[in-house]
Amino acid sequence: MNRVHRLAVLPLLFALAVLAALPAASRAAETSKGQTVYVPCYSHIYHGIKTRGIDLTITLSVRNTDPKRAVTVSSVDYYDTKGALVKRYLDKPLRLEPMMTVEYIVAQTDESGGSGANFLVRWSSETPASPLLVEAVMIGTSAQQGISFTSRGVAVPGE
Repeated sequence: MNRVHRLAVLPLLFALAVLAALPAASRAAETSKGQTVYVPCYSHIYHGIKTRGIDLTITLSVRNTDPKRAVTVSSVDYYDTKGALVKRYLDKPLRLEPMMTVEYIVAQTDESGGSGANFLVRWSSETPASPLLVEAVMIGTSAQQGISFTSRGVAVPGE
């Protein structure tokens, strides 16, 4: 191996050494007894000149990623651009079995959320479980144009 190839391998060896030095617990997937998850989403998005928009259908996907533990979803709340509550999707807590997914839909014709809409999803578990994966999938078409994209939720610190 010539000198150039040896130098190219050094960053990889350094990264592997750092990983090996970390305690196993810090490399393991984190678990939690509950979280509040913030998910940005859009009921419409602008294109071209800002006055032209495309209305979007929002699918909120709430996934229990834990293969062994059920969790309880206590609320799924939809907020508009100004932060006002638009809709509560749950009347009572929902048990999400291991690996189970539930979806909530905001219709393409529902413009109440605006371009800065968002969801707050609250969940808990009696024993530590893998955090939920919460994503919004937005899709819309107008004339011959179509758009689709996703947005992943983030845990709200201190909640």
